[in-house]
Amino acid sequence: MAGTLLAPRSGTPLERLVQMAMERGYTAQGEMFSVTDMGRLAQEALGCQAEVLYGGLGGPNRDHVLQHLVAGHPLLIPYDEDFNHEPCQRKGHKAHWAVSAGVLLGVQGMPSLGYEEDPELPGLFHPAPGTSRQPPSLPEEGFPGAVYLLAKQGKSWHYQLWDYDQVRDSNLQLTDFSPSRAADGREYVVPVGGVRAGLCGQALLLRP
Repeated sequence: MAGTLLAPRSGTPLERLVQMAMERGYTAQGEMFSVTDMGRLAQEALGCQAEVLYGGLGGPNRDHVLQHLVAGHPLLIPYDEDFNHEPCQRKGHKAHWAVSAGVLLGVQGMPSLGYEEDPELPGLFHPAPGTSRQPPSLPEEGFPGAVYLLAKQGKSWHYQLWDYDQVRDSNLQLTDFSPSRAADGREYVVPVGGVRAGLCGQALLLRP
């Protein structure tokens, strides 16, 4: 899912990624309960840089994540998936991966030079291709509805706009292995320390 964003002309097939992950002991059924292992897989399979983010998407990490997205780089986020693919809080029982390919910022005033207004949606501005521009001012943390991630669950075909704080909160409560998975008789690769150690409060920033 992130491969097509980093190298759209030569995206690595999902089947090949799963095969590589199984060969290296990162997964048994296609599951990935370790952000660190996902980073290693991304570096090898996509030839990209992978930075593991610790401590959640809020606080001092928030501006770092938003600037990463504003620069046009993808973000991989483990989260609990609701029935409509949006973030929820199930203590990790519905843990899945999402990719964010962009961000929608609610800002006061007109953007600086280097942005173009959407011809169909007044008040919506896009970075103008091929022009230098100053990064937009980032909304302060705690203002509801000011930041949305353009994101999708790994196997979904469609992007959605997710409230940043909801994604942050879902990512921060990934603590437990799903009881239904524990009872299904199949093998899974879970890191030492469990889901909490492998996923909770972590994300993956990818760069070419």
